[in-house]
Amino acid sequence: MLLSESAAWAGAYLALEWAIRVVMLVVVPFRRSPDAARSWLTLVFFLPIPALAIYLVIGRPTYPRWRRDRFAKLPKLLAVATRQITHSHFCRRPSLPGNLEDPALLIETLGKFPTLAGNDVEICSDYEQLIDDIVSDINRAKRSVHLLFYIFADDATGRRVMEALGQAARRGVACRVLIDAVGSRRWSRQVVKTLTSHGVHVRLALPVGLLRRRSARADLRNHRKIAVIDSRIGYVGSQNIVDADLDPDVVNEELMVRVTGPVALELQAVFAADWFMETDQVLDAPVLFPHRAPGDGVVAQVLASGPDYPDAGVGLLVVALIHGARERVVITTPYFVPDEALLQALKTAVLRGVNVSLVVPDETDHLIVKMAQRSYYSELLHFGVRVHSYKGCFLHAKHITIDGEIALIGSSNVDIRSFVLNAEVSLIVYDRSTVQRLRLEQDRYFETSTVLTREAWENRSILTKTCENLARLAAPLL
Repeated sequence: MLLSESAAWAGAYLALEWAIRVVMLVVVPFRRSPDAARSWLTLVFFLPIPALAIYLVIGRPTYPRWRRDRFAKLPKLLAVATRQITHSHFCRRPSLPGNLEDPALLIETLGKFPTLAGNDVEICSDYEQLIDDIVSDINRAKRSVHLLFYIFADDATGRRVMEALGQAARRGVACRVLIDAVGSRRWSRQVVKTLTSHGVHVRLALPVGLLRRRSARADLRNHRKIAVIDSRIGYVGSQNIVDADLDPDVVNEELMVRVTGPVALELQAVFAADWFMETDQVLDAPVLFPHRAPGDGVVAQVLASGPDYPDAGVGLLVVALIHGARERVVITTPYFVPDEALLQALKTAVLRGVNVSLVVPDETDHLIVKMAQRSYYSELLHFGVRVHSYKGCFLHAKHITIDGEIALIGSSNVDIRSFVLNAEVSLIVYDRSTVQRLRLEQDRYFETSTVLTREAWENRSILTKTCENLARLAAPLL
């Protein structure tokens, strides 16, 4: 009797597993890339029940319906901002070679923001100087200060910024801060308490909680780093509000851009959209989107991407830019987990004679990601891509240059998480002098890096290669 019951339970369990496999074989490939589908189905085949549980939690890279419905209201609610930006006298097409005109038009189609002239762009690679500059600009603010950061820590750096915000609020400046609930979870309670006591309006982006009525998914994060002061000065890039040496074993090296001019209004609009999504409050006062007379300066535009922007994938832009390149591509990223489209773009670029370089840190702070990205190096080296392994600090900077014409700087890594799951923001600059200044930073990276060779890289142990290839299977899920 006992044996027959055990056999019945075993049969039911086996039937359940195969039912999950069959159903997931139909469900998983729907609106999903082949790489992602392959990874999910591999997991389902070997561990069907755990795979189903994971899929129900993080299987779809979309926000809940209430958030999508709220986001759909934004164009109408932010009418003043949209009208000011799209009808600006600064709207001007960049002067580009024919091979790069289509990628430039793609950006506007994806993100809805036009190219705006009249901007001054400053590259900021000194970690402490960047914090000094942000604090200084906050101290001079007269009307508004808006900050949106993935990490806002209650450490020496964070307290400096919080004190500047408090002083600004006491002067009557409208100060608003958004911090990602998961990225800043170690400090969020104290940061919110301190900023609120200073009179600063602060909210957590995408809060998570089992009992929370509108809890966000833990893996869909707001990864942006934005500061906008008086609708005139904007900051965007890779650096968070946290000490560079918070972890003594991982000292961060970053790169941000300080931009003054009309493109700051596009950063303002991204912040206003995120603020509305978290608070249901509309920031559309004309004072936040002022009109300015046309002037000189470089052409730039902003691309916001993420699950809120289903058609605005920064990955599409990166692939298009590489396909348009004719001379030189340099990609700097701490995390490199490409999809098939990006790998093919890199391969065809090299075959066209384009000099393609990838700069990645020698050490990363995520072991599985590190192993997954290293599994791609053999393929890249075989293509002819130069892989530079940066020594010393953890190079957390994220930027790309195309020929001598276009620079892309922002919060997005070159991985599937940034391309699909995270809310990201990128500044695209169409200016040879800006690209040249950024290339000076890239040249410095080259000098501090080891250039991988195909022969030496293939001498890794069988165990190392096996672990890397297993991690690669999970790449679309990272």
